[in-house]
Amino acid sequence: MTNDAAALVQKFWNFCNVLRDDGVSYGDYVEQLTYLLFLKMAEEQKLAFPQRPALIPPGLDWESLKALDGDALETHYRHILTTLGKGEGLLGLIFRKSQNKMHDPAKLKRLVSLIDQEMWSALNADVKSDLYEGLLEKNAQHVKTLLKIHGRAAVVVPDNVLFEGGAGETIRRKLLAAYDVHTLLRLPTGIFYSQGVKANVFFVTASPPAKSPGRTSSGFTTFAPMCTLP
Repeated sequence: MTNDAAALVQKFWNFCNVLRDDGVSYGDYVEQLTYLLFLKMAEEQKLAFPQRPALIPPGLDWESLKALDGDALETHYRHILTTLGKGEGLLGLIFRKSQNKMHDPAKLKRLVSLIDQEMWSALNADVKSDLYEGLLEKNAQHVKTLLKIHGRAAVVVPDNVLFEGGAGETIRRKLLAAYDVHTLLRLPTGIFYSQGVKANVFFVTASPPAKSPGRTSSGFTTFAPMCTLP
């Protein structure tokens, strides 16, 4: 991981620790981070290519959000999520069923300010991939610190962690190295992530995975059941 990506991961992870004290889970935090990053990058694209139609309608964009604070900020953020979620095409797909999980306006303002400090479109793909990988890795490490030996947990991950290379493959290998993954549950789209993105639940035990001839090239054992919900 590059130094730039490591610094970004640590910055956003530190803020995640603050939010957890207010009852905002890690999954909720990453979800809100995704929505806000999308709004910020859409704003950057609008400024870089003013001749193109804006992706986000006026009044629902990043500028309208970062100009507010207090209850007005929280109310407007909920309005943005609800309105964009009712739209058609890409925006409707991304924001469908989205909800604000950050009910403390001061902390929402802090996260908006953190995101606004970076020019995300200027970061190369490797840095953004490392950031995504780093946040997922922090999640896996956080679960591990909570479990005693032979303790059990369920870890929710997006579909790319199962089948793709790059950051997804790295997280997959780390999970398999740290835990005994005994069951994998594939969920329909739209439950933990936006519509069109499937979620998967790893059921794990906090003990090193047994070395077995049944382990496949992907890392999963042939005897670990995979269940799929319709």
